[in-house]
Order: sequence, then structure tokens, then C-alpha cells
Amino acid sequence: MAQAEQRSGYGGRRFVRMLPALMIVAGTVFDLSTPPRYTAAPMFTAAPLIAAPFFSWRATLLTGITAVCGVVGLHLYKGTMDEPTAYTELFTVITVSALALVINRVIQRSSERLASARVIAETAQRAVLPTPAERIGGLRIAARYEAALADAFIGGDLFAVQDTPHGVRLVVGDVRGKGLGAVEAVAVAIGAFREAAEQETTLEGVTGRLERALLREAQRRETLDAVEAFTTAVLAEIPRGTGVVRLVNRGHPEPLLLRPDGGLDVLEPTEPALPLGMAELGVWPDRAEEYPLPPGTTLLLYTDGLSEARDAKGRFYDPAERLAGRVFPGPGELLDELLDDVRRHTGGGATDDMALLAVARPPDAPGPPGDRRRWRSLGGPRPPR
Repeated sequence: MAQAEQRSGYGGRRFVRMLPALMIVAGTVFDLSTPPRYTAAPMFTAAPLIAAPFFSWRATLLTGITAVCGVVGLHLYKGTMDEPTAYTELFTVITVSALALVINRVIQRSSERLASARVIAETAQRAVLPTPAERIGGLRIAARYEAALADAFIGGDLFAVQDTPHGVRLVVGDVRGKGLGAVEAVAVAIGAFREAAEQETTLEGVTGRLERALLREAQRRETLDAVEAFTTAVLAEIPRGTGVVRLVNRGHPEPLLLRPDGGLDVLEPTEPALPLGMAELGVWPDRAEEYPLPPGTTLLLYTDGLSEARDAKGRFYDPAERLAGRVFPGPGELLDELLDDVRRHTGGGATDDMALLAVARPPDAPGPPGDRRRWRSLGGPRPPR
């Protein structure tokens, strides 16, 4: 699908680059094959205007000169150069060509500013949401981020992976709101997570530090966000050599566990919890829930930009249903196929930011004795709906 879109885009660009020359050629043929009372001046006039947004200043100038020469040559060939109509057409083409050069310069400067803004946005994304290494703590990692706004690189979704003395710790979250306020909250959340992940001995302690940091950030804004700000998040911890994953879910979509035989489990929390930043509505101690993570399994964490993506009929995308029974070579391939499938489901559009994080335990990773017994004793998560 991606290759087809690339070929289609290349063909479209090639046609646009040929269009000014085609207009001049078509105008010449039309003028030579019709009576003198018919004129192809509009085609010669359109050629430099078409070139202005897509060509360089020099190429636009050459297109304008070619159009002017075409008009003069045709009138000389037909012996009508001394007629008032010929001077009117020539003046029109010269004026429009000069205007095309001005338009080209304006577009070039705007493109340079846009390119600079894109570089700044990409740099900001790498600073706030750095791409995690492909291997951390013996695990294979892949992450993807797609912003809903065109030409946006970062929004209100977040992910982070940290290798700590307590194991590999992860977070995926979704900050309420859009714009710079959401980006600021993302930066605060990730900074607080990285610090707490190193210092706190339990995942519950990390969650508490994150809660307090987001509350301080909401109060600092002193706007409506201070009252309504919240962040849904899933925090995960994979201790070394244990073959388990611990989760704290604060009002976030449930992670999925993909098994090497194509099976899939939804890791639902035993008790639903409010999102981070809503402590005033209810306070209770966080409790990390433990699930087996056997060799060959992949843990998928995502934001609601995935599960709330809709097709033309308004149907939500169900990742558990779409991924059940499928096997992927690695976490990167899983996320790439997932994004392609979402685009097919929505027709290419997106209404919300989307953050995806996949963590795979290699098939040859040694597991502790009794992994299967531990799975049965825990009851295992429920199958997908």
C-alpha cells in the first residue's frame, strides 16, 4: 500500500512538472490549427503561473520567456504582429510572467520558513519523545508516534522506556487537550517518570511521583486546564529474570499481550482507576498487577488514538480483534502493520494523536521455572472480546 501511494505521488509530481511545457505546446498547436480569430493566449498565460509554485525561480523565468517567445513567434508566422490584439496578448503574458516570478519568490521563502519550522519540530520531538533503543535490558523495543494534525510531530500522547536497577520500566500516556499546553504536560510527565523510575523501588511509587508532578503542572497553568487536566496512563515494569510484567493502569486502554502461537490476551485491571491528576475525586493506593511474560510474547501499549479510530461508517478500530491469530517477526513489524491497518480502516485520516509501544521478549530468553504454573495460578487475562 505504501509503495502504491509512493508511485502515485511520483506520477503526480512528474505530470505537474510537465504541465507548463504541455500548455505551451498545446497553445502552439491550437493557434496553428484554428482561424486567426481564435487565440491560445490563455494557455501561454497559464504556463508560468503553473510553474511558479513547483519550479525554481530560474525555471519559472525560462517558462515565462518561452511563453512570450511563443506568442511573438505565432503572430510573426501568421503576419498579425501589427494588430492591436497581438500587443494585448503579449502584454498579458509578460505581466502574468512577472507576477509568477513574484509568486515563486514568496512561495520559496515560505517553504524555507516551513522547512526550518519542521526541523525545529523534529528536534523538539527527539528531545521530548526520543526513540528508544531497539534493545533494552534484553528486550526488543519499538515505538511509533503519529500526530493527528498535518505537519505536527508531537501532541498530547507520550511514551518512555527506562532501564533501571529495578528492571525495564515503561509508560504510555495521553494528556488531555491539544497544543502547547499538552506538549508542556508531556514534557513534565516524561521528566518525572524518568527520575522516579530510577529512584522509586516500586511501580506504585513511580505512579505516585507522576501524579504529583502532573498536579503541580496543572496548578501552574492557572486556567481551566488546572481544573480539568488529567492524563490517562499505563505504567509497566519488567524485572530481570522473572518472566513477568507488572502493570499499573490509570484509566488507560488495556495493553495487549500477543503470544507466539497467535493467541492474544487483554490485560484488564482488576479494579478500574481514575486517570492521573484526578486525586481530588478519589484517593486509593495503586496496586501493580502481575502477568506472565513468557519467551516469544509481545506486550503492546497504545493510546486511544488507535482504539477510537473510526471508519466511514463510524465503527471503532478494535486492535484486539484485528491482531488476534496473527504472528509478527518482531515489535517493529507489528507496529508498522498496525499503522497500515489503521490507515486502511480510516481511509487514511486520523482524528487523534496515536502513540504505540511494543516490547517483545525474545523466544530464547530464559524463563524462570514454573512459568506455566504461574500463568494458571494467576488465572491469566481474559481473551479478546
